[in-house]
Amino acid sequence: MVVPELRPWRAARPHVVRVADAVRPRLARAAGIVRPRLARVAAAAEPRVARLTQAAKPQLARITRPKADRTWQYTAGAATAGLALAVGVVTAAGPWDSTGQRTAERQRAAALERTGGADHGRTTDGSDTSDTAADAPRPAPSAASVLAGLGGATTTVKSAPATTALARVLDPLLTDPALGTRRTAAVVDMATGNLLYGSGADEALTPASTTKIATAVAALTAMGADHRLTTRVALEPGTKEVVLVGGGDPTLTARADAQGFASLRTLAAATATALKKRGITQATLSYDTTLYAGSEFHPIGVNPNLARVTPLTADEGRTDDSTSGPAARVPDPAADAASTFADFLRAQGVKTTAPGPSKATARAETLATVSSPPLSTLVERMLTNSDNDIAEALARQTAVATGVRADFAGAGKAIRAQLSRLGLPMTGAEFRDGSGLDRGDRLTANLLTALLAKAGDPAHPDLRPALTGLPVAGFTGTLSTRYTDGAAGIVRAKTGTLTGVNTLAGTVVDQDGRLLAFALLTSNTTDPFSAQSALDRAATALAACGCR
Repeated sequence: MVVPELRPWRAARPHVVRVADAVRPRLARAAGIVRPRLARVAAAAEPRVARLTQAAKPQLARITRPKADRTWQYTAGAATAGLALAVGVVTAAGPWDSTGQRTAERQRAAALERTGGADHGRTTDGSDTSDTAADAPRPAPSAASVLAGLGGATTTVKSAPATTALARVLDPLLTDPALGTRRTAAVVDMATGNLLYGSGADEALTPASTTKIATAVAALTAMGADHRLTTRVALEPGTKEVVLVGGGDPTLTARADAQGFASLRTLAAATATALKKRGITQATLSYDTTLYAGSEFHPIGVNPNLARVTPLTADEGRTDDSTSGPAARVPDPAADAASTFADFLRAQGVKTTAPGPSKATARAETLATVSSPPLSTLVERMLTNSDNDIAEALARQTAVATGVRADFAGAGKAIRAQLSRLGLPMTGAEFRDGSGLDRGDRLTANLLTALLAKAGDPAHPDLRPALTGLPVAGFTGTLSTRYTDGAAGIVRAKTGTLTGVNTLAGTVVDQDGRLLAFALLTSNTTDPFSAQSALDRAATALAACGCR
């Protein structure tokens, strides 16, 4: 049995002309709710952030702006946006927007009058969605660094916490009976990568959904942050067979409001136009799911946390209007998506047969395509919402991109191979899936903190979404209802919850302005809420720690 994680916030509506105008009413209401409990945090953090901002100015002047043709080129300091969120209370802390970029980062970019952004306002009147199309997305802006310590220059940020001092703080907290019979932990200085604290840090335990951090880093390493997943429609030559070819886009939507994601309606309209130009108004409709191999069923079986894993699905096979969290799913997402596509074609004046499975030949002519937002956006959405469907899709895509059989086993091998390429500590690691729903997964606290540190490494800017997608304590995703009386806005972390398993891994800014990565894994817990509270107390202690 899987214990569902907390349901995250719904995404904001898309196509915002100016973020400030769009979020002002929402932020005003939110500020009124949380101001009393965050006033103490903001008052305590304000002097420290003022010093950090002053100290960071020389570094920011030296930062080279990334190439304009890349979608996501964050500086390492983007990982510490939680610090800015706390200081600004709510006004800079809104949830991620409809396309996966955080409203705080978009607002900052708007203030700097930079072009681009994740919500690209793509037109929906054509099928050409390649990066070279006239209506292609503009590059997203780079987020400025907010942590002086990451640059390595002389600043007012103090040195990393002392190992013995951290042990005095964390050891008593990690003996809490609520954390079960097995618990491991690691804390790493993000600026140097040095291990500051370890307790069983190289012991592999079931990681639950913190596995998604590994999936994110592997996918970004294999494909790059700008990669897009394309769904296409092909016409077999000399026939009237139309094939809907699944490209593995887990965010493909059939809804009238696509909210910036690839639209099945747009694909149908473009296909109908292309068919009519060829004098075809009646066709045989097939669908192709051969991009993936092996079983479509996760070992947990039919479960509201995950649909069948197939390269063709619309709205994750959800039977309601939800966009995240557990929900009933259609029995066959690919067949359902193809049937919906047939309805859209019919509305455009093209009749088809009932769709059936097939495989598009190499000679088939592409009629129309739609593409997902950049991989960076998908990674952020996956981490913020703890989206199992996106996680399994990205694991399979990692296998496809690296020439490995795209089934559960192959995806696990591909993830491991990509992480090994980065020189990460892989001892004891096992990947049975990409989501962490499989209890056979094994990760160490050392590996999780190493993943986070690698994502913050200036030498790997494509990995930054693995940090910026982490839920913000007290505000977004699976942490939206946690830390409301603690380190709200200071902790950014991925949660993990299965029956008897509770985990937490992410980043925190301590009292001296130092950015730390941490990982806490527990097994054999009996009360998930008590275990969550115990984990939150440990992370809050890190935020409150100068630890000298």
